[in-house]
Amino acid sequence: MQWKYLLGCVLATTQVHALLRFPCSQLVIERFDPLISPGQVSGHLHQVHLNNKYDPTTIYLTLNCDRLLEEFNITMDPANDLPSLSTCTTCTFKEDFSNYWTAVLYFQHPNGTYKRVPQMPGQYLGNSNGGMTIYYIQTGKVTAFRKGFRMIVGNPFLRQYDANSAEANSLNFRCLTTNYGNGGVVGTPGSDSHVLPSQPCTGGIRSQIVFPTCWDGVNLDTADHKSHTSYTINGACPSTHPVVLPELFIETIWDTTSFNNMWPSNGKQPFMFSMGDPVGVGQHADYVFGWKGDSLQRAMDSCNDAGGGNCNVLTTQSIDAINACVQAPRVAETTDGWLSALPGCNPIQSGPGSATQAVGCGAVTTAAPGSYPSVTPAPGTTANTQPPVPVTTQTPGNTAAHWAQCGLGVDHDVDMSIGGQGYSGPTVCAAPYTCKAQNAYYSQCL
Repeated sequence: MQWKYLLGCVLATTQVHALLRFPCSQLVIERFDPLISPGQVSGHLHQVHLNNKYDPTTIYLTLNCDRLLEEFNITMDPANDLPSLSTCTTCTFKEDFSNYWTAVLYFQHPNGTYKRVPQMPGQYLGNSNGGMTIYYIQTGKVTAFRKGFRMIVGNPFLRQYDANSAEANSLNFRCLTTNYGNGGVVGTPGSDSHVLPSQPCTGGIRSQIVFPTCWDGVNLDTADHKSHTSYTINGACPSTHPVVLPELFIETIWDTTSFNNMWPSNGKQPFMFSMGDPVGVGQHADYVFGWKGDSLQRAMDSCNDAGGGNCNVLTTQSIDAINACVQAPRVAETTDGWLSALPGCNPIQSGPGSATQAVGCGAVTTAAPGSYPSVTPAPGTTANTQPPVPVTTQTPGNTAAHWAQCGLGVDHDVDMSIGGQGYSGPTVCAAPYTCKAQNAYYSQCL
């Protein structure tokens, strides 16, 4: 069935007066989370879609992607005006400089290695670079978010679905069929779940996250980034949170199709989020409002296209433009290709009890300016498309394994310090690999 037809039916029954539906391409994939761990490398990997002002410290000088990151001593200040500080946005509407980010999905091969699952653009939204689909939905008169507003939905440490939780019921997955099949508002029976699908999905897995729509009208944020908001109760906002907000809804389509022929023979579900969650109930999303001026309020007041794409009070930009807005990663670690472990200290924790944050695994804990090149085949060789035999990040004798970070010394071939500033890990690579400087901040056993 067609997405627009089904959406139109739903809008008619829920009395939606305004809707925006648009793609945001991928800015960067990195272990940053400015809300939970401002000023430091976060515990797990996120996919980030927003303006190029994204910075774990929100330092005023980082207006351009190539500007130096100075020091982690400034928090994400609500007073920052993101539209004036940013030079581009990865979202279709030029007025939207908001920040949206979620955890990243990985596939675990039967041999124990991991590979990041890429994202697909939403249906009818062009060929954006991975990314996500953003919805702002109005079901009556709403008050747009204010400058400095931020919120979080979900809990990365949860491993068991709670049917009595409004938040838990606002996080789910859809098993898609080929060519965006089963992608309508209402899925076929059994295709929606609050845990990751237990069978291969021929069209990928769509993650669906709905944020609260009620606000206390006072606090732009709270310590837990949640208490100032609430989901409706019996269809209405509670007296403690009387202000009705636009419904923010995020879809991410994970292109799991290339992994379907690697599904484990025992039938075990092989996908997991970057915080080591193989269940899926730990999926979560962060939002920092950044629309320019009163543009979101004007859109909510006047735009009523049932398809969500046309809004004459907003300015659109091309897919090429949103894809061109990117930021170089600043955490010196490998996140793509076949990995021996998830980035950061994230062992697989299946629950049902809450997960805990592991420490002491030797993961990178510092960030630096500049980009870190992905691993590419050496001249005259071809890329290995098969998952490698699992390796450990450390080998006996305080040596580093293949692809691992190494350091302290000088690579005289390039006259560059090995290991990078602040690195204090293994200094020797396991045979037959040698420590090679990638830049002033990072070296690998290659």
